[in-house]
Amino acid sequence: MKKLVLLLASLLLACPAAALADEFQVAVAANFTAPSKDIAAEFEKETGHRAVLSFDSTGNFYAQIKNGAPFTLLLAADSATPAKLEEEGGAKPGSRFTYAQGALALWSAREGYVDSQGEVLKGDQFKFLAVADPKLAPYGAAAYELLDAWKLTAPLQSAQRIVTGNNIGQAFQLTESGQAELGLIAWSQVCRDGQLSRGSVWLVPADLYSPILQDAVILKSAADNAVVQAFADYLKNSPKAREIILSYGYTLP
Repeated sequence: MKKLVLLLASLLLACPAAALADEFQVAVAANFTAPSKDIAAEFEKETGHRAVLSFDSTGNFYAQIKNGAPFTLLLAADSATPAKLEEEGGAKPGSRFTYAQGALALWSAREGYVDSQGEVLKGDQFKFLAVADPKLAPYGAAAYELLDAWKLTAPLQSAQRIVTGNNIGQAFQLTESGQAELGLIAWSQVCRDGQLSRGSVWLVPADLYSPILQDAVILKSAADNAVVQAFADYLKNSPKAREIILSYGYTLP
């Protein structure tokens, strides 16, 4: 028995990161799915700590957090929701920061379908346009800002040409599958190393919708959790995380 105890002790000393490894739950806005997976993998590689990621709309996460969901950190698609949680006492005071600024894109899975000015959105050649629910997803709200600016909301709704996903991930899936020829999605969903990965796209000019500032905040349940704080700091400050964020087409604050 003594030899076994000594062996276990030597293994713990040899692998301190594994000995102290922890798991923590992170709520991630659907648009940030791919970069968050890459960032979490790098963080685990460097520290041994594992972020367990869940993906949904910011609005849905807010409701889940208010109902006691065991998340430690929220990576939202807006700045209003983290600020609201902070004001309501549901988040660690002073822990909120902007980790990325997103961009809206009109995308089709078809090559050459979307023109360089987005004029296809004004035409009759498409049957359906996919958007995220504007009540739950900031990218959905941005999409309707564009449609309102171009006076397309009423005609598209009356013709039942808009299909709605609960979050931007579902809007993307509807477009990727071809159920909708067009989708107003997050640029990050089809951007790799600053370039379009597939299909055709029009990057919506930033003056046609409100800035999509994406904030993170540590939740009240993890206010004293050093590992969660370390992950937040890694997301905010590490060169590797910043490199990943930029590679998916976001800009940094």
